[in-house]
Formats: sequence, C-alpha cells, structure tokens
Amino acid sequence: MEDDKQIDVQELKFERFTCEDVDRLRDYYFMRPNRTCDSAPLDSFIWRDYYDVKRCVVNEDCVLMTECDDGIMAAAIPLCREEDLPKYFRLLERYFNEVLKKPLVIFLADEEGVNALRASGSLDAYEVKEEEDLKDYLYDAEALRTLAGRKYSKKRNHIHKFEEAYEGRWQYRSLKAEDKLDILSYLTSWKLKKDEVGEGTGIDANEESYDAMESLDAEILGVHDILNNDCVFENVRIGGIYIDGSLKAFSIGNYNPREKMAVIDIEKAEPDIIGLYQMINREFLIHEFPEAEIVNREDDVGLPGLRRAKLSYYPIDYARKYAVRQLDFKG
Repeated sequence: MEDDKQIDVQELKFERFTCEDVDRLRDYYFMRPNRTCDSAPLDSFIWRDYYDVKRCVVNEDCVLMTECDDGIMAAAIPLCREEDLPKYFRLLERYFNEVLKKPLVIFLADEEGVNALRASGSLDAYEVKEEEDLKDYLYDAEALRTLAGRKYSKKRNHIHKFEEAYEGRWQYRSLKAEDKLDILSYLTSWKLKKDEVGEGTGIDANEESYDAMESLDAEILGVHDILNNDCVFENVRIGGIYIDGSLKAFSIGNYNPREKMAVIDIEKAEPDIIGLYQMINREFLIHEFPEAEIVNREDDVGLPGLRRAKLSYYPIDYARKYAVRQLDFKG
C-alpha cells in the first residue's frame, strides 16, 4: 500500500461538494462502520453551502472532506476502509499543517472512527472531547414501525385521534418528481408558521419541539437544493401525508446499507394537527425503509424541547460524536 508521504499534499484538490457527488461518492461513506447521520451522503449535500463543504478524491481509495464552521477550517474523518484510516489521517494532517498552515481540527468525528484511530496511536498528540449535545439518537426500526407495547401508548393514542378525525380524508404517498411543487408550497407555508411562533423550548400537542433556534433557513435551502437537482432527488427517499388532497407533512431520508440504518434528515408536519407527526414518522419507515433495522433521527442540538421529543420515542443507543484537535502543531 502506498505510504501517505508518497502523496504530494500540494497536489490535493478540494472542490465544492456537488449534487453528482451524492451518487458518485456514495460507496465511500459505507467503507467502514459509522452510525452517525453523516454516514450517508445526503447531510453533506444539504449543508454544503452553510458549512462550505469540499471534497477531495484520493487514489480512488479515499475521500477527504473539509468544511468551515464560524471561520474555523475543519475536516471530517477520512472516508475510507478502516484499515486505511491511519494512512489517510496522516495525509489529512499533512494537508492542514503544510498547505493550510493550521492544526488539524475535526468536528463531529464518529465514535467508530475515533476508536480505530486511537487504537492505531494516531490520536496520541490530539485532544479528543465528546460533543454531548450533538450525539444522534438511534432507535429500533421495527419498534417505530409498529409502536407496540405500553411505552408507546401515547403515540398510538395520537395516531388513533388522527385516524378518527381524518378517516377517509388522508393518504400516505411516496413523493416523486411530479410532487415537487407540492413540497415547495407546503415548505413555504410551514416556514411562515414557524416564523410566527418564534423561539421557544416547548412541546406542541404532538409532543414535538417547536423551537425555532435551529438553522431552519439553511435547512430549507437544503430542501430546495434536493428538489432542484434530480441527481439528488432520485437518490433519496421522500414521503408525505395528504389531507383532502393537500400535502400536510413530508419526510426526507437516505439509507446506510452497511449499518442497515435509515437516516431521517428532514421531517416537517403541521404542528396543530394531532397525531400527524406520529403518522409521518411511522408511515415513512413502513413504506420507504422496510429493510432498516435501526433509525438515526439525528441530534437534539442541546435544546430541551427537542430532547424531550426524541426521548419520547425511546432510543436504544446513541451515535456519539467528538471534537478532535491537534496539540503538537508548531505553526
């Protein structure tokens, strides 16, 4: 195997993450264990402008990723086979030290990658700190598809109320290219209602958070990007619930086949319709991810209301994330 020092870091070319990369680079994301929401390519695309996400393909064995958060240049753990991690981690370190003249910093490093690098001694000169508020919630997929058992009785009650109120008036649909205008129209009305609510840390009638402190504008731009790029739209799974012929909830996700994991990237629903959030949550998994064994519903970003909502679905585990900072860079 070629040593990292045989690769000229000055020749590494980092380019903007594009819609074509969602499909073209997909297999790189699944080369090693990783249960975070970043283990599938859709998150990289959604946040590519907000975090200035760039990628560099190295020898067809690895993809290196960088981003900029609050003016700080950072990287992701290399997308490669686990046995190649030490090599490409050193290459990434050299790029930051020799080209950018900066210490290597990695935000949101996944636990599996961190453990592999620790075992190889690659992190001996690094500070590694868990980002407690940014861990992803993991759920048993079959439990969320069935909502069986006493602990989910409130969720089932919400669904029963929805079914009684809208019997014969609602339907779930897998959304296709011809439904794009429905999604855009609903997203616009949903955003207006969010703006009216303003900031808060409460729970609505559906036991869902309505905290507007999330990066909603960037997320909405990401949805527009998905809808406007067929190369992305065709590689994700989208579903919605219609009431009286109008879209009232939709969800967007992608799939990590290595982990048999559904990643729920976007979920929007009318907050004043009892049971609608529970319905889109359940129906989306039933129809779009029948093969999934676990579900990643991302983090709570430290918001109490969002945390309570995610805990109400009884996570079975967490995908923990870490900040990794180089300590021995001399400048």
